[in-house]
Amino acid sequence: MDQMTDKNADELRETYQVIIVGTGAAGLFTALSLPKEMQILMITKDAVENSDSYLAQGGISVLKNEEDFSSYFEDTMRAGHYENNEESVRVMIQSSRAIIEQLLTYGVVFDKNQDGSFAYTREGAHSTYRILRHDDVTGKEITSKLIAQVKKRSNIQVLEYTTMIDLLSDESCKGIVIETSTGETKNVYSNAVVLATGGIGGLFQNSTNFPHITGDSFAIALRHQVELQDIHYIQIHPTALYSKKKGRRFLISESLRGEGGVLKNHKGERFVDELLPRDVVTAAIKEEMEKEGTDHVFLDISHLEAEKTIKRFPNIYQRCLEEGYDFTKEAIPVAPAQHYLMGGIKVDTKGATTLPHLYAVGETACNGVHGANRLASNSLLESLVFASRAAEQIVKEDVLQHQEDMQQQIAVASSVLDDDSKRVELFRQLIWKEIKREDEKFYVRWCNNAN
Repeated sequence: MDQMTDKNADELRETYQVIIVGTGAAGLFTALSLPKEMQILMITKDAVENSDSYLAQGGISVLKNEEDFSSYFEDTMRAGHYENNEESVRVMIQSSRAIIEQLLTYGVVFDKNQDGSFAYTREGAHSTYRILRHDDVTGKEITSKLIAQVKKRSNIQVLEYTTMIDLLSDESCKGIVIETSTGETKNVYSNAVVLATGGIGGLFQNSTNFPHITGDSFAIALRHQVELQDIHYIQIHPTALYSKKKGRRFLISESLRGEGGVLKNHKGERFVDELLPRDVVTAAIKEEMEKEGTDHVFLDISHLEAEKTIKRFPNIYQRCLEEGYDFTKEAIPVAPAQHYLMGGIKVDTKGATTLPHLYAVGETACNGVHGANRLASNSLLESLVFASRAAEQIVKEDVLQHQEDMQQQIAVASSVLDDDSKRVELFRQLIWKEIKREDEKFYVRWCNNAN
């Protein structure tokens, strides 16, 4: 990422038209969907490529044809326990083909059949094959191509290892307070702020997320009375590679089960339909572990054709080998791990929060599209669809019609912002308290032993 770092080594400006916090797929796509003459600042707590979007293995769902709409809509609603916002689901599905076409113009490559047609795959709770993929590293393929496009935009400045520690707001959002890579605290002003900071995996002991993704946006939103929605809807993925080592858990994609993988207990017995929605499979694994008194179960794909499976899942195969498991010859140990947040900062279908000029996209946002449980491979699609819509709304409402005085000085009242350890602990406790308030049963079962 040296090229990006060098390009953005200029002195930080005091004002921008748009500030985007986060460099995952949602943040990057928002930036690329804004006009090239707009001055945009993007910041990220870590290296620019270290987002959960980069880690996505399975793929990206898409409406194959108009006849598939009803089925795709029902699959999404059923997985979400019919708590989904139906308007958001329709918008996502109807926008999916245009998003794929845009990704193709950015150089994204999806697997194809010998005749040149897309090689669709299927995952749990999908009634048909409608998922596009790039081997088992779809997130890396998409995100890396978006990063490459951002590099080409002279109007986008990216600052790595820079943390948002507060919002600048009165009746509306005026910018953010950042802590730079050198530890300096600065106010940066803008017409609009977009929060794209991911979820809350870094707060959990077992998570597939990067550890620096700790839900800062949610804690800051709570402090500014920005409304949250369904923060307790946290998806625990059924199958992460079991390990006693500390750190991020390696996700074993649902695609392995979609291709015929079988879940077994320590007696070698199958105990669940592997293609049920994620929360159902997770609950079954948890129950089986508790019944057997173990901390993992097994995923067996050794009965599948070895050469074909290795070609289909090269990254997962290599990682399993590194951990001492050859999945073509033996079952691999897996256990549930925190994976995705369906709730978040409440937004409409254009990404607008309850604070004027503040937007949220991707996993940070909750527009209700996922309901109580996300359908597999809807996350990348949802992030890109609503990032594009947020960018459109920003141009329409915040930059062209509301040219405010961005340099208006705003007092930010906080007694802990300058103390990193106190700030981190305050943010953690705010989030845990909100989750417990929403769903104490979930909190006790999954959050009590978090970091």
